[in-house]
Amino acid sequence: YLHLVVPADRFKLLSGSDTLRTYSFNTHTAKHLFCSVCGIKSFYVPRSHPDGISVNARCIDSETIEELTVASLNGREWEAQYPKGRGEYTQ
Repeated sequence: YLHLVVPADRFKLLSGSDTLRTYSFNTHTAKHLFCSVCGIKSFYVPRSHPDGISVNARCIDSETIEELTVASLNGREWEAQYPKGRGEYTQ
């Protein structure tokens, strides 16, 4: 999963909403959306950005991306990297 976090108002699902299923746990802030046909998690509402969408960049058509910079994140201790519980959005 290669996270590409954007504000929710910049995300538009073009098709397939009828096959999505939602999974949440613990605080239920994060909403993980899976395809009920193939099982892939193409995007979700992350706990670090509850008003945003984290898109799996590997699910985006390559011709729609002009530039993508990949940065590492310690997923085990992500909360320490976001002291206010939030990170920066992708530009």
